[in-house]
Amino acid sequence: MKQVVFISGKGGTGKSTIVASLSLLVKNKIMADCDVDAPNLHLLIKGERLQSNDYCGAECAVIDAAKCVACGICRETCRFDAISDDLKVIPMKCEGCGACKLVCPQEAISLMDVKIGKTYVDYTDRGIFSHALLDIGAEGSGKLVTEVKENLFAFINGEEWALIDGSPGIGCSVIASITGADAIVAVCEPTKSGQSDLERVLGVARHFGILAFVCINKYDLNLEITEEIQAFCERNKFPLIGKLPFEPAIVKALQMLQTPVEAGIENIVTEIEHIWKKLKTQLGTK
Repeated sequence: MKQVVFISGKGGTGKSTIVASLSLLVKNKIMADCDVDAPNLHLLIKGERLQSNDYCGAECAVIDAAKCVACGICRETCRFDAISDDLKVIPMKCEGCGACKLVCPQEAISLMDVKIGKTYVDYTDRGIFSHALLDIGAEGSGKLVTEVKENLFAFINGEEWALIDGSPGIGCSVIASITGADAIVAVCEPTKSGQSDLERVLGVARHFGILAFVCINKYDLNLEITEEIQAFCERNKFPLIGKLPFEPAIVKALQMLQTPVEAGIENIVTEIEHIWKKLKTQLGTK
């Protein structure tokens, strides 16, 4: 199985729309949405729920009042100010490091698992689909992304492709998204900030030695910057495998929860088909 991850330096570049379209065009695949902070691929890929689980990817200190003698050593030790003056743990500040537990002379402190999100696996007519949602204010998005991928791969049944809608940005959730990937496709828009974001995310891919391709969305909105992005790709040997034009009909389709494929936007569908054909060629598959 070859794993292809679609990423971007920021959200809103169109990568989810591309992945949702490919979910209808590519055969013999499984799919995942690794943007656990603000997932939206499930709006375009619907199916029957196979499993749904709470995910506990963090720990929080708990003080046993019956054992505590109010010595205050835990509060003095905590570097995150997560223990109040009356020796109560403040969950939103606790990092689960366990320092307070280590120094407590009464062994009155323990660490408990904390739910940080929820994972889902759906059966769809397009293939198995894994996704998740991080709880508001929770940390550990990278761990949750890893869980999303592990859940996906647990359902492998001879599929040829894994199409993954990756997290935006360059943080730990992105690193978790691209870990183990055979290739990434960085989707960008022709703006100065989009150009800068693209260069940063391609730097992450190069750092980890992952084959990277580039797709410019709405390329015709600023042809000058599009040319600059193309020149950057040529200088740094990042193959440009697609340029999608600005198409207002896509917005109307998404408002109806339809992909460009379902809406019959032929010029966009044709270009996405060409992108996939080029990608398969570059990866040495038929």
